[in-house]
Amino acid sequence: MSNMIQAAREQVAQLTQAAYERAAAAGLLPAGAEVKATIEIPKDPTHGDYASSFAMAGAKALHKAPRQIAQTIVDHLELTGTFFDKVEIAGPGFLNFTLGSKWYGEVLRDIQTEGSAYGAVDEGRGEKVMVEFVSANPTGPMHIGNARGGVLGDALAAVLERAGYNVWREFYVNDAGNQIHKFAMSIDARYLQLVLGEENYPFPEDGYHGDDIRELAQAFYDQHGPSWKDKPEEERQAAMAEYGLSVNIPKMKADLRRYQIEYDQWFLESGLHSSGYVAETVGLLADKGWTYEKDGALWLNTTALLKQKYLAEGKSQEQVDKLDLKDDVLRRANGFYTYFAADIAYHRNKLEQRGFAKAINIWGADHHGHVARLQAALDGLGLDGSHRLVVVLMQLVNLLQDGQPVRMSKRSGKAIALRDLLDEVSVDAARFFFNSRASTSALDFDLDLAVRQDSDNPVYYVQYAHARICSLVSRLAEEGALVPDAANVDAALLAAAEEKALIKTLSQLPEIIRLSARDYDPSHVNRYLITLAGDFHRFYNACRIKGEEAHVLAARLKLADTVRAVIANCLDLIGVTAPEKM
Repeated sequence: MSNMIQAAREQVAQLTQAAYERAAAAGLLPAGAEVKATIEIPKDPTHGDYASSFAMAGAKALHKAPRQIAQTIVDHLELTGTFFDKVEIAGPGFLNFTLGSKWYGEVLRDIQTEGSAYGAVDEGRGEKVMVEFVSANPTGPMHIGNARGGVLGDALAAVLERAGYNVWREFYVNDAGNQIHKFAMSIDARYLQLVLGEENYPFPEDGYHGDDIRELAQAFYDQHGPSWKDKPEEERQAAMAEYGLSVNIPKMKADLRRYQIEYDQWFLESGLHSSGYVAETVGLLADKGWTYEKDGALWLNTTALLKQKYLAEGKSQEQVDKLDLKDDVLRRANGFYTYFAADIAYHRNKLEQRGFAKAINIWGADHHGHVARLQAALDGLGLDGSHRLVVVLMQLVNLLQDGQPVRMSKRSGKAIALRDLLDEVSVDAARFFFNSRASTSALDFDLDLAVRQDSDNPVYYVQYAHARICSLVSRLAEEGALVPDAANVDAALLAAAEEKALIKTLSQLPEIIRLSARDYDPSHVNRYLITLAGDFHRFYNACRIKGEEAHVLAARLKLADTVRAVIANCLDLIGVTAPEKM
């Protein structure tokens, strides 16, 4: 796994230490001092590529002025065969190292060697993690909030895999509980309206009012006719729920497949209830003393659990006492378990039964208050939920057209459906746009911009860079100029500022992957792609390729083709295609 930025940083430390030891052996500096220097990348490239603070950090231990130490270090540096061409002293005694052609050539060779795996890091060390995302209620069409969560979860899973984690993708199907009862009741009401007439059967106020419910009722009626009106209500509604789910879940799978999302498992909530796992989990909480009974219901002492959690996290007793904490019902007086009880059981299943080191959930920002409560409940089970449950909260999407918010869906009358969106814009544009900002930021999705074919459209801008390089490589191949092997490229010929800047950007991908995994934020990849495409366009405009002398042409062609490979690699990571022609 290559990380040439880190390799250069480490070499600065090694070279500086070796120079110090040579100077100490010559009696010019005191021997045996331990100097903890920082090594930074200066923002201004005229200050070199890496800056070491060795001379300032060592002034006290070495009993000399920083600039005097710096000069002694420079006098004893040996740069032959290293990544660096020169070292200069700046300011109070910074050692500014400038990269040489060996480093630039090594970047191109590493990218060629690692191929599509380039950028991989081993932050995860094979740790088993689950990313659960979308998990939309199967009671209606998926909307644009699910669309953002879908690409965020899928791209995050891909980034975590590239960062060395063993990743499992899961969709939690809420096919039990109150919302399914409401779903069944809504279809049933529309069915009875078809049989008896709308004016003769009232629709429940809290029912689901979308056109999709009418369509399900009509389809059920088309199959069974009016005969089900005489069945017992409980039996009829159970059949309505089963039928509705049998239609909606395959639709969800089809919509997500169109969106280039596949899961390792679709996990059914109903299985937790039917297996007795929810009851068992609640029983464990009771055994540990975290529950009590009131008004015929069984409650979780969430207040006590949260106080314990917050105190462990460093909050003061005074701060904790001021919080407005509330307990949660686990089992209602009618004997039914709540959604929260099922959620605790599901996460116990993830962490305990299936052994995931971390459960990573993509949730809407409206679930903010649920995070600490669920973590605390898992703490109560001894599962360290405060650390092992990671929730990525996602802000809202604002859909814009002609500069104005788009509020209504063509179909459901409530929210923009994912399938409607994908009828308007390409999957590539949808995935790129939805992953273009960190989950913590609200996102404006401009429908007009998403379909534009110009450089203002970020996905077009990046894909065009890839297609432009493919066209260049193809044209030059027809003229007999093939992309050379990296080992045969003289990197010293890539000396223009635009060429060096482009290779430095290429070298950043491992760090981008590390940051994306650390921050649970795959939008780092989008921003990197836009930067890389911009650096390529600047290089292409400043540094002629076709018509140059053969060895210069070869070096620049290799650089361009390396950019092509890295763009394709990163687009694939976020589930976007890399077209060869546009």
